[in-house]
Amino acid sequence: MSEINDEAARKSLGERLREAREYLGLKQDEVAAFLKIPRTALTGIESGQRKVEALELTRLARLYRQSVGYLTGEEEQARDLPADVVHLARQVADLSQDDRLELAKFADYLRMRAKPGEG
Repeated sequence: MSEINDEAARKSLGERLREAREYLGLKQDEVAAFLKIPRTALTGIESGQRKVEALELTRLARLYRQSVGYLTGEEEQARDLPADVVHLARQVADLSQDDRLELAKFADYLRMRAKPGEG
């Protein structure tokens, strides 16, 4: 029974890794070169056929600008958000506090602009 759970977890992790790679527009060859593994090994990881080493997962998380917890599905909240929103949140985290406040004002402006007949 544990083997079945492990297989399902590997497949789920592989799907998340593939989705993150595709979202960023990266090719398997590019990611494999970054990890210093053959492309076929990356294909195995993404299909759930190959286990991911801890160091590989850490490097993939850094490359994909996601947390390891997100990639493994342990972060429930992040999993429920669309990938583009999670990506934006990670980009915003690198901004200064003043820039984040400006961005929040701009988001408010966009929400107000999207409401027809108000304003």
